[in-house]
Amino acid sequence: MNEESNTLSLVLIKLFKGVLYLEEEPSLWQHLLKLQTKVRDYVRIIGLDLVFLEDEGVAWLKPKLVEDGEEPLPSLVPKRQLSYPVSLLLALFRRKLVEHDASSGDSRLILNKEDVVEQLRLFLPSGSNEARIMDQIDTYINKIVELGFVRRLHNDSSKIEVKRIIKAFVDAQWLHDFEQKLQAYALHAGAAQGN
Repeated sequence: MNEESNTLSLVLIKLFKGVLYLEEEPSLWQHLLKLQTKVRDYVRIIGLDLVFLEDEGVAWLKPKLVEDGEEPLPSLVPKRQLSYPVSLLLALFRRKLVEHDASSGDSRLILNKEDVVEQLRLFLPSGSNEARIMDQIDTYINKIVELGFVRRLHNDSSKIEVKRIIKAFVDAQWLHDFEQKLQAYALHAGAAQGN
């Protein structure tokens, strides 16, 4: 295997496993820059597209859009149904990123876990055991870490970095749809309580 083939294989394997971040793997990122066309050609054969956000320092694979008359291929990328609290946290993180981008020149958004808990608590049932609530919120945050949208800082696990890839998945349309669901939920909850 020649050097370019080996490098192409390394880039493809990383993308098949998940997201490639410039800040985490700068040498692999540089290889992707050089081999971008070959990567696109290769993954297109199996029904995938390369999403390459150079300004954000992030790249991943997604299912190719099916054009009229084309028979869709089976999906290689599974879709996940998110729970209400996880969706709520994603919306919260995305909004915080919008606010951060508008007010700060720093590209990294770091949040305190306590602030996240306080904001999420507004949407959770009151009267629950405090320790249980904290455990549940930790579970929700861990799910979002697993999905790759945030990470806990190594030197301080009470701080959470919101990764910029969240912008690509939680866009304005997603937020709008989620807000409509929240309003419907609030109306339903109000009607159930007799308000």
